[in-house]
Amino acid sequence: MGLLNYSAGHTRVKICGLKTPADIDAAVEAGVDAVGFVFYPPSPRAVTPNIAASLISRLPAGVDAVGLVVNSSEAEFEAIRAVAPITLWQFHGDESPLECQRLAAGLPWMKAARIGVQFPFEDFSLQYGHANAFLLDALVEGYGGGGVPFDWQGIPQAWISANAPRVVLSGGLNIRNVGEAIARLHPCAVDVSSGVEISKGVKDHALMQQFIQAVRAADANASS
Repeated sequence: MGLLNYSAGHTRVKICGLKTPADIDAAVEAGVDAVGFVFYPPSPRAVTPNIAASLISRLPAGVDAVGLVVNSSEAEFEAIRAVAPITLWQFHGDESPLECQRLAAGLPWMKAARIGVQFPFEDFSLQYGHANAFLLDALVEGYGGGGVPFDWQGIPQAWISANAPRVVLSGGLNIRNVGEAIARLHPCAVDVSSGVEISKGVKDHALMQQFIQAVRAADANASS
């Protein structure tokens, strides 16, 4: 288990923006590989470090606790690290490669790319070459969680073939389109937030279950 444990034919799943014990329990029961905690106060999905720590305590071994940060200050980062046992960092802002490495402090990390028209995929992957994963998200106002997919056809085939073991696909995924995304791109993992919500920041546990079932169905179709 774990989000970045790449295995051909088995797409890992991260559900982001969980805020309650019931959310955590439902995600674990559904078979999630990672859960994301948003440390970005403007987000409706934001949690405090103490709340995150309490929620992480409910996770079984092997399920990653992902800390999503957006241009956090050193003090904010240390406040998270002091109480919440994060196992994987997600840098979703304008952090430089050196900042990501320094702040991750030896833990695995992934850098979010906000994909717009003519996104420089090669330059991005070279610049953040030390990242354990590249999270591909849609270019929307704010930072993530907009429920908007980007144009997957804009990803160069050679780039996705070379980097699939490190690609976490995000941006507007839901039970209707995740199968197509997996069939087209074969990413290491998929990341969903608004696609399993009944309102902004409020998770629907049935949709969480259905999303993971859709991922498993896509994997089965790909191998048949």
